[in-house]
Amino acid sequence: MKIGVMVNEGPYQHQSSDSAYLFCKAAIESGHQIERVFFYHDGVNNATKLTEPPQDDRNVVARWTKLAEEHGVDLVVCVAAALRRGIVEQNLAQGFRISGLGQLVESAIQSDRLVVFGD
Repeated sequence: MKIGVMVNEGPYQHQSSDSAYLFCKAAIESGHQIERVFFYHDGVNNATKLTEPPQDDRNVVARWTKLAEEHGVDLVVCVAAALRRGIVEQNLAQGFRISGLGQLVESAIQSDRLVVFGD
């Protein structure tokens, strides 16, 4: 099954990002394909390389980067939401790219399911 994922919450303010990551990982391990993860609203904060969590905390941004590298998952950040939060191409973490809402629509069309995490 092809699955599209949308993340609407930041990495440390809400459980949505962790839940989305764990969902993606479990889906891949079960033989499903994650078509794309689209980061929208505060979810774009998952994509900044300026995040530096304490050593004893999880590094949510690094988790997403590793998922993209190991499984070819397309990590797309909404350009309008990113710019509103000061996130530009230069401070994106590895594996992420900036694009528009058309990528979300395309993901919904090409996927069997679109799963949304966060409000």
